[in-house]
Amino acid sequence: MIPGKRRIGVFGGAFDPPHTAHRALVDAALLQLQLDELRVVPTGDAWHKTRSLSAAEHRLAMVRLAFADQAPVVVDPREILRSGPSYTVDTLRELHAEQPGCAFFLVIGQDQAARLQTWHAWEEVLRLATICVAARPGVPGAMPSLDPVPPLPEGYLQLDFPQQSVSATDIRQRIARGQGVASLVGPAVARYIADHHLYLPT
Repeated sequence: MIPGKRRIGVFGGAFDPPHTAHRALVDAALLQLQLDELRVVPTGDAWHKTRSLSAAEHRLAMVRLAFADQAPVVVDPREILRSGPSYTVDTLRELHAEQPGCAFFLVIGQDQAARLQTWHAWEEVLRLATICVAARPGVPGAMPSLDPVPPLPEGYLQLDFPQQSVSATDIRQRIARGQGVASLVGPAVARYIADHHLYLPT
């Protein structure tokens, strides 16, 4: 714990589409990290993605629907509004400038943690936020050895997060096959996907 400091979580991702595992991770982070606020940040220009993402306005709209009833979640569109590649370090710098004196916690999956040293300015990311890692299916249970540079006084935090079998890739494939996904994304997001004909074969 960091006494007296406002605690803010940051959870970024493509959210293409957002799904129940994302919601479960947000719930786990809010509870276990005792956050005052958690910012869900949809990726803008995802430099690390090998496939094209759905249009930013659709992903942002789906995220707002997915987390509409989860307080104290704030959907933060800054990476979508920012021009150029979407870097986590830029988001953390901006948040520190906007809310000085707060403690920031970056919530990531273990697959992301294993690649953290490939991130742009990753050493600064470690200085700007405590890294909070949730395990994901198919990723070995051991915490990644990232050899972070100091100062990192609290180290990594492991979130107690049950493995989830839900993935955005599987959801997109199900939709392409004409299968229902409301149980995986929630009724509001499923309705948005249907209304906007997302993820259908071209």
